[in-house]
Order: sequence, then C-alpha cells, then structure tokens
Amino acid sequence: MGIETEYGILVPGDPAANPMILSGHVVNAYASAHGVRSGRASWDYADEAPLRDARGFEINRAVADPSQLTDIEDPTLANVVLTNGARLYVDHAHPEYSSPEVTNPRAAVRWDRAGELIMLEAVRRLADRPGLPPVNLYKNNTDGKGASYGTHENYLMRRETPFADIVRHLVPFFVVRQVICGSGRVGIGQDSRTPGFQLSQRADFFEVEVGLETTLKRPIINTRDEPHAVADLYRRLHVIIGDANHADVANLLKLGMTSLVLALIEDRAMTRDLTLVKPVATLHAVSHDPTLATLVTLRDGRQMTALQLMWEYHDAAAAYLEARGLGGNHQTDDPDTAEVMRLWADLLTRLGNDPASCAAELDWVAKKQVLEGYRERDGMDWSDARLRAVDIQWSDIRPEKGLFHRLAARGMVTSLVDPADAQSAVTDPPEDTRAWFRGKCLDKFPGQIAAASWDSVIFDVPGRPALQRVPMLEPERGTKAHVGAILDRSPDVVTLLRELDAAAG
Repeated sequence: MGIETEYGILVPGDPAANPMILSGHVVNAYASAHGVRSGRASWDYADEAPLRDARGFEINRAVADPSQLTDIEDPTLANVVLTNGARLYVDHAHPEYSSPEVTNPRAAVRWDRAGELIMLEAVRRLADRPGLPPVNLYKNNTDGKGASYGTHENYLMRRETPFADIVRHLVPFFVVRQVICGSGRVGIGQDSRTPGFQLSQRADFFEVEVGLETTLKRPIINTRDEPHAVADLYRRLHVIIGDANHADVANLLKLGMTSLVLALIEDRAMTRDLTLVKPVATLHAVSHDPTLATLVTLRDGRQMTALQLMWEYHDAAAAYLEARGLGGNHQTDDPDTAEVMRLWADLLTRLGNDPASCAAELDWVAKKQVLEGYRERDGMDWSDARLRAVDIQWSDIRPEKGLFHRLAARGMVTSLVDPADAQSAVTDPPEDTRAWFRGKCLDKFPGQIAAASWDSVIFDVPGRPALQRVPMLEPERGTKAHVGAILDRSPDVVTLLRELDAAAG
C-alpha cells in the first residue's frame, strides 16, 4: 500500500502565479539540495499505461483528456526518485509526493509524514533563494473556489479477483468511510457557494460511480489498470476518493480499514449485500451532514446511517478475522490488524455517542471544533470568508502557521509516529518491500542511476554501451532481507549486477 499527495500551492499576494513553474521550483529546491538527479532521465516511463482500463479495454490516446496522459515526460523537468524510495514530481500543476510501497498502515502513516517534512524543507529552501517568490504549500484537497487535487491510495491486489466484486463491495464503503477519514471543509458544492461545513474535502467533486478519469467526471471507483507489478498476478487498486489527512489515527484507519475490506473481497468473504441506491448523491449527502444523522438507502430497501453501515463493514471484518484465527484472543499474532480493529470500533462507538470526543483522532472533528470556536467568539456564520481562510490555514505545512500543527504542538492530537521515525523516513526506505532496493541503490550509486520507477532501476554502467535495467515486478522482492547482503558487499554497480545475476540464476 502507499499514499500519493498533491499539495496545494500558493504565492501570497500573487494569485496569477504559474502553479506548474512554482511546483517545479519546489521539487528542484529539494532535489538540488540533496544532490538528487532531476532531469530527462529521472523517471522510467516504459511500463506506464494510464489509459488501460480494468474493465478490459484501453482508451485511444487521441480522445483521452490530456490530464490522463501521465506517461508523458514532465515539461518542468522536475521529477525525481528519492533515497527513501518515494517519487517527488510535478503532477497536474501541483508538487506531488508519492510514498514508497509499505506493508502495513503504520508504515504508510510514517512515510506520508516524511512527505510533509520533505515539502516543508523545500518551502524553506525556496524562501532562502534570491529572485524566487515565497511559496506556501497546503496538505489539503481544494482551494475552496472550485479546484480540487488528489490524495490517492494504492493497494496491491490479486489479479484473479473479479473487478465487478471490487466495485460492488467498495462503493458503499467509500461512500461512508468519510465519517472517519474526512478532513472537513468549509462550504458546500464544488465552488463552496452554499454556506456550511461538511465532512470531506473531496466528496462534492465526484460525479460517477466507476470510470478511468481522475480530474474530470471523477469516479468513486477508479478503473486505471496500471499494476506496476507482474500484470498476470496483480492489480494496483488506485483509490482517488480519499482526503489528505493530518491526523495520524484517521490516516491509519483510512489505509487499515480499506485493506481489510479488500481482504474480504479477495477471499470472497464479503457476503453482505450493502449496495446503495444512488451512491453518488448519497456520498454528497453524508458529507454535508456533520450531525451524522443522514439515512442511506440500500438496494434491498433498508435504511441506516453512515455509522451503522460502517459497523456492517467492521462486523464483517471481525467475523472474517475470527474465522481465520486472527480475532479475539489471537489478535496479538497480528498487531497491525488488531490496532486497526480496535481503533475502528472505538471511533465508531464514540462518533455515535459524542462526535466531539474524537477531536484528537479525526481531522474533520478537530477542524469543526476550531471553526466553531471562531464562530462563537466573533459571531460569524458559515458564509463568512474568514472561515474559509481558517480552513486553508488549517492545512499550511509550516508548523508555525498551520492550525493543525499548532494543535499537535499543544498535545491536542494523538500522534502515532515518533518525530525521529518520521525524520529517518525522509531518507531511509522501508525494509520489507522493493522500495528498499530502489532507495538504497539511489543512495549508494547516485551517479550510475540513469532512471528508476516503481518496477525498475536502470543503471548507466561504466564501460557498457547500453543501459542495464533491473526489473522489480515482484513488490515483495528487493527487500533488505532479500538483497541487503548483496548490496553491502558490492563496491560498484558492475559487482552489484554480477551478484544479482548469480543470485537469480
């Protein structure tokens, strides 16, 4: 699993500033400071296939929207792979940090937090550069004026899982998981024209149930079939409906709950039919009601609240784990899953009793409390432009400016990641996925890496006329346990490639 985050970008006092150029400055400021190669050969696009659809067809490039052509070289030349295995680049006029692949939700939160530190350093370095405008970055998903940008999740799944099953069971889950994972937003509607507060930053920007697009006619289920792995064995489920979370608990549950639901789907253990009537309209309605009282209607005629529907998924997961000896007294055998299940039940219970009690764990609750404080103090209603400004300031990545960071500094937010662990994840890759090989090669042999991607590292080997590609199509190979000794005893790229060939052969 992993998280991709496009950051909002702004030059104070200059709304007409070119965001693509600014985003390039952000990426290059960080890359150049760390000696990371940024340029034409930094990312390997050979295996990219953004127009291939999981429903069994591929869109013609001639009719595709330009925003879908993510396999075209970045015109800003700001596209690098970092030593922690992540990708830092410009995507749709936003600087994006795509975390390395990890195997559990806590690790996902840790390397997502590393992305915040990387973006913060880039902003500070830009501020010290003469001749360049000061840039602010925001970990959010909308500017409040009609534009939205994504926080995407990625999950490795078995190819044999019927895609129709994924759609059937995930659509209702994605419609209601915002009660835990939403980041909160001032304004209703894509352009925030209607006054109010809602659970999710992204919900109003989704218009269809299923589709390939990510920036137009956004679908609840994205069908991009670009596995970045052995295509016959795996698919990469590309989830575009999530919010950017600052709260560690909400972020952990976003990944943890979703991966558990996917496990049920893969193992054909999701026997409950929770299909919704009008899921897109229901997505909007749930987001627009922070009282959590809105009823959702199932195809079988039942009506329940979003919390009750989330309990249906929780109980299905609990039964699935119990049947496999991973529930009850066996939970210590799988601490990551046990943590997700404990927090999932705890937050649903407290949301049902008193949502305000969840302010330390959930973004939307904490944000709403802060906003209500301003409203009470200054007599503002939800149409007041100052509340929109507070909403934006909430997500400012600068600790001295961002309102979330101020709450965290006061101990009002539950932290799951030690600051030292987040800082080490800025440079160190996860040890238990192929990201370890990618990151360590970039660290040890920076001058010999011609390009890299999620599923390959390409070496420019002295004395050889052709570039040498090392494929990494198995995400759980290339780990420290798998190739750590080989990397340690390889003083140069020639030795490394020879050792890898010997081990494979």
